[in-house]
Amino acid sequence: MVRGVEEGPLILVDPHPRTLRMICDDRTMARLARLGRVVEVPGHVAGSDEVVRAHLPEAAAIIGQTSLDAERIAAARNLRAVINVEGNFLGNVDYGACRTRGIHVLSASPAFAGAVAEAALGMAIDLARGIGAADRAMRAGTESYGLEGNRGSFLLAGSQVGIVGFGDLGRALRRLLVPFGCDVLVHDPWLPDLAIEREDASPAELDELLAGTRVVFVFAAATDDNQGFLGERALRLLPEGAVLLIMSRAAVVDFDALVQVVREGRIRVAVDVFPEEPLRADHPIRRLDGMLLSPHRAGAMGEALQEIGRLAVGDLELILRGLPPQLCKRAEPELVGRLRSKPVEAT
Repeated sequence: MVRGVEEGPLILVDPHPRTLRMICDDRTMARLARLGRVVEVPGHVAGSDEVVRAHLPEAAAIIGQTSLDAERIAAARNLRAVINVEGNFLGNVDYGACRTRGIHVLSASPAFAGAVAEAALGMAIDLARGIGAADRAMRAGTESYGLEGNRGSFLLAGSQVGIVGFGDLGRALRRLLVPFGCDVLVHDPWLPDLAIEREDASPAELDELLAGTRVVFVFAAATDDNQGFLGERALRLLPEGAVLLIMSRAAVVDFDALVQVVREGRIRVAVDVFPEEPLRADHPIRRLDGMLLSPHRAGAMGEALQEIGRLAVGDLELILRGLPPQLCKRAEPELVGRLRSKPVEAT
């Protein structure tokens, strides 16, 4: 399908598993159409690859997760920008070849930050105050009233909080915590201390953060170096009764150790991401008390998907004017080779 003005640069839209309508509201669609000729690839169906190959030589920009090896990049002689609208930097792009050509490779992942942060905050309050547990007890007829019903509960307000991973998600959560007056420790080896301190938080080593905070939010990216770094030793550093929220990449957590520690009743945990999705029906995590489960839905909201389009089109407007992008995340060469990202399913 071809949209937009008859003249101008060709913009190839290949957003599978998204669709153009999912990520662009009417206003964003109109802005995109004004930029040039918009060619939408018809999903991953028969003939879609032929559409990509036919338009690559003329394409000035690609919005989507198109596979781009060195041969394709060489053929795309007019290409100036690739904007991933799934949220990851996948391994199907030759980032070195793009860098050599001066092609901007971006991800609209900041679009999910507000939605994930809000969900994480809600889940933290639930676990700290026992809201969901009290509801389940009342439905089962086993509730306790008043002070007894609050056994093990605590106020999030004024608590010391830890954030592991301080990218877009962690910073969005920090902003939401401001009214709660929390003392916030941050562990992120990819950031200098000054960047953390300027967000009104204190840098900390991982063991210090885990042992010294009552609520810990995990937003860390998964890399070749940190698989399962939240294992049994790390999990047992958390104070008894602490709340742990796993909101980003499941690969950073040893889920077998997590099940064991939660089964002992030492900590309460909220999980939005899992090593395998869908989670198998007989996984022991489904039957654990002290566990708040969410089927990878924290960021999967219409508002977040529409923000993807706004970020992508906003940066594309700049790039096509010869200006640097400002809204999406850049594929930094020092990092993309270390990330372990996998495609998401259609939302």
